[in-house]
Amino acid sequence: MSVTAAMANSVVERAPPLLRVLGLAKHYGEQHALAEISFDVHAGEVLGLIGPNGAGKTTLLEALAGLIPVEAGELVWRDTPTPNAERRDIMFYLPDGLRPWDDELVMRVLTFFATVHGRTAREVTETIGSVGLAPVLRKRVHALSKGYARRLMLALALLTPQPLLLMDEPFDGFDLRQTRDVMGLIRRVAAAGRTLVLAIHQLADAERVCDRFVLLADGAVRGAGTLDELRAQTKLMPASLEDIFLALT
Repeated sequence: MSVTAAMANSVVERAPPLLRVLGLAKHYGEQHALAEISFDVHAGEVLGLIGPNGAGKTTLLEALAGLIPVEAGELVWRDTPTPNAERRDIMFYLPDGLRPWDDELVMRVLTFFATVHGRTAREVTETIGSVGLAPVLRKRVHALSKGYARRLMLALALLTPQPLLLMDEPFDGFDLRQTRDVMGLIRRVAAAGRTLVLAIHQLADAERVCDRFVLLADGAVRGAGTLDELRAQTKLMPASLEDIFLALT
């Protein structure tokens, strides 16, 4: 790591968190879907919520976005408690498998979304290029493959103005080359100043794209930190994220 990069990382580490998640709890009857979840999100990072299907990742994202009620806990944005009603101004949530406006043309959906959020025609064109949507602009949404439908939703997320993006399984539906391209795009988005929280069940993908990790199992946090911090915590030096996750869960 260069001296400049080390200094930048040091500044990020010393800066107060952009978002603090404090003791979020969600119950469905006797089931603890979220068991007092707490972690921090730092500005400009890619944070991975890591765990298998059923670990609580989607429930956690929905709770963060204010889409479902919780029994306990709060979110603190830049040192200020943030109720549900204010979260739409600071975060945009992209669910997994969403495909709205089925009968509309892809270009019309993009143009409408850009107009709502005050984006220019140039920004729309740049976004189309960044996610590779040009071949399907004249298609209707219902005719898109799973991969192109995911590209469209990613494009809509990028056109939003919120500083924090929440994404559920952002690589689902992409092949190996497409996944690498989307990872590169996510890193560029973070480098430009936006913050991303990604729910990912593929640990190898998460290790390649995320700066830090929150490891979830059975609705509880089992570990949090950078890969090196998690290695130190588990005394597994060196180890993959998969090795660490198995050791902690």
